[in-house]
Amino acid sequence: MNLFRVGGIQLAVHFSFFLLLAVNAFDGWADAGWPGLWWSSGLLFAFFTCVVLHELGHCFTAMRYGVSVPRILLLPIGGMAEFDGIPREPRRELLITLAGPAVNFALAGLLWLVLPAGSRLDEDSAAAVPTLLESAHLLMLWNVGMGLFNFLPAFPMDGGRILRALLALRLPYLRATFWAVTTGKVLCVIGAVLAAYYQSFLVALFIFIFIIGELEYRAVRRRELEEAHWRAVLARLHANSYPPPLEEPPVLRS
Repeated sequence: MNLFRVGGIQLAVHFSFFLLLAVNAFDGWADAGWPGLWWSSGLLFAFFTCVVLHELGHCFTAMRYGVSVPRILLLPIGGMAEFDGIPREPRRELLITLAGPAVNFALAGLLWLVLPAGSRLDEDSAAAVPTLLESAHLLMLWNVGMGLFNFLPAFPMDGGRILRALLALRLPYLRATFWAVTTGKVLCVIGAVLAAYYQSFLVALFIFIFIIGELEYRAVRRRELEEAHWRAVLARLHANSYPPPLEEPPVLRS
């Protein structure tokens, strides 16, 4: 479902996002009635606003390097910016990747400056609906957690892309992608096993990262093969257009 555009980028939500919204609203209503429903829904919208700002950090930085960004898609597990391509220069990829977590840390720092000194989330409070200050404190912690979690070197998360960019300084681009994806797969398997004992939602997240990483590696490999094929075709055409010179000039006969 398309919502609106930000800087020419279409913001859209997947239908499953509304399932998350419904479940979250029901939990809030079950805890504290209508006030709990509205606060729970408001916190969810605030969190995903930070997710959108995170993705916009990536997008606007990429657009400075001429990368087209047609859409940002919101899913229950987070946001996903759709780029037409990623610059293969490691420095540019690093800057694009770091821009997302930098937005989260900036938001967390801004909230830390705005919140009164000594304010914190009262975990021992019996109130089902948090106060405005408690909600702001929770949002600050979420932004810190979001920024740090994205540094996990599990491709295609931000940490995995940073790893790929660093490897690309020494290795061919496809090989660097392979090792970044492989590292991410190992971490996803370990993370899914550990998360199975604590939070089933994280299991689905790690499975999603595992699958998307493999799909992106296949796309990079397919693009590399296509480029190699066309380079070979152009080389043959060039060779046929310019035949090698004769060792001796032709003899002119009258």
